[in-house]
Amino acid sequence: MAAPANAAEAAAAPSVSAKGAFLVDGSGAKVFGKGSDTKRQIASTTKIMTARVVLSQPNLNLDKKVTIKQAYRDYVVNKGASTADLKTGDKVAVGTLLYAMMLPSGCDAAYALADTYGSGSTTSARVKSFIKKMNAKADFLGMTNTKFDSFDGISATGNNYSTPRDMAKLAKSAYNYSGKFREIISKTKAVRYATASNGNRRTYTWYNTNQLLGSYSGANGMKTGTTTPSGPCLVFTAKRGSKTYIGVVLNASDRYKDAAKLLDYGFGSRTASTMKLRQLPENAQRD
Repeated sequence: MAAPANAAEAAAAPSVSAKGAFLVDGSGAKVFGKGSDTKRQIASTTKIMTARVVLSQPNLNLDKKVTIKQAYRDYVVNKGASTADLKTGDKVAVGTLLYAMMLPSGCDAAYALADTYGSGSTTSARVKSFIKKMNAKADFLGMTNTKFDSFDGISATGNNYSTPRDMAKLAKSAYNYSGKFREIISKTKAVRYATASNGNRRTYTWYNTNQLLGSYSGANGMKTGTTTPSGPCLVFTAKRGSKTYIGVVLNASDRYKDAAKLLDYGFGSRTASTMKLRQLPENAQRD
């Protein structure tokens, strides 16, 4: 394990509950690893790749309107999935769909994006095409132990997996690739608007399921994920002064404490033990 930049101040390498963990500095250099190359289910942290693929589409127009289909709502009901509660018939901008996917972890929004940016004559064909793009991007980023079979991490076959090291590669790429992505993932709450089918303005309010935001000094984003096969997962970033760290914890019984311990290890601080988690409103999505 490489020592953190400020090794003189830092404690010994932390003990974390996660079965897999990885921390890199802003340059991508490894700072900490545990089970770094063991393949695991990654739940909704998959949506980082969904966003990365969307944001790299040629001639991307974030103001492009997407009409919400009943199929997207039916999907979240059938899967018991986290939802942005997008209303059928609403016309929602692509930029707003990214908020809907990344903050409340809306699987309906992820479905809408996959349906919009895949190619083919049917929804099913477009979704398959989009997942193919996700796997192509993983290959491009050198994520050699990763495979996607879904746009949101809800895997029918178990073939939606990655490793802590690969997820850190993805997170660093997404973080550096797009200012829009950094803006979205840093928000604890977003109020966004869409056009309802009757022409009226619809207001959506979403809260970020990532409770590290607003709890750990310098935390500025990324994504939660939880399913039964994956356990609780968190991909996280934090910036203090000129130092940025990007980390991953997979299958963690205390993912926020793990993330804070890893960031403390990087920053040479000791704030994990006193961290008070930002609470989500009662009706907010959990993931």
